[in-house]
Amino acid sequence: MAQIQVWENEYRNSKLVTKKPEPQKDVLRFLRYLKKEEKVELNGLSVLDLGCGTGRNSNYLASLGNTVVGVDISKTAIDIAKNRANEMQIGDKVSYVVGDMGESYPFADNYFDLVLDITSSNSLNEKERDIYIKEVYRTLKKGGYLFIRGLCKDGDKNAKNLLKLSPGKEYDTYIIKELDLMERVFSEKDFKEFYGKYFKIEKLIKKSGYAKFQNQSYKRNYWLAYLQK
Repeated sequence: MAQIQVWENEYRNSKLVTKKPEPQKDVLRFLRYLKKEEKVELNGLSVLDLGCGTGRNSNYLASLGNTVVGVDISKTAIDIAKNRANEMQIGDKVSYVVGDMGESYPFADNYFDLVLDITSSNSLNEKERDIYIKEVYRTLKKGGYLFIRGLCKDGDKNAKNLLKLSPGKEYDTYIIKELDLMERVFSEKDFKEFYGKYFKIEKLIKKSGYAKFQNQSYKRNYWLAYLQK
């Protein structure tokens, strides 16, 4: 089953994502960091939200006065995001595109001030991930920021169990069989090596949280990365 069908099924009958309308707390913390530490005004920015889902972060950023493009592989998710934007009366500030973040982007060089990747690129294979990182670098302005929330391998018992019991074909990947979904987890060393080739890592935070799947909660570890071009 292709990943596009996996996410279509997920947004039609959610087992993993929540579809909450409010922005994610990790994104809000990153925005506070930009404002307080980097002195970035959080309006008038051009923002790309990769794997935007139902628009919870895109719509919030648009409501602050930024121009936002949300991209997701699921048309169902995009339709929900558009409807929410219209309900919030911010449809002129946010554009939603059905697209694959692992393919070439239809945006100009040095176009965005800020790019978000919130637990999205972990579903890419190695070929797609190579395209993704180069396209993010190409379309992000010099001095622009990239925020990533990614899956952490270090100290994550559930990740290590999945890697052992249901390994994927590529390095540090596993398959969630119930969804036919492939995910990649990163050690700190691998994360720094991959992203450090393209961006300055301003902050890398290891955080524990809980993911809900099939009415059960699982403790997971995440990387929160504040990166700058």
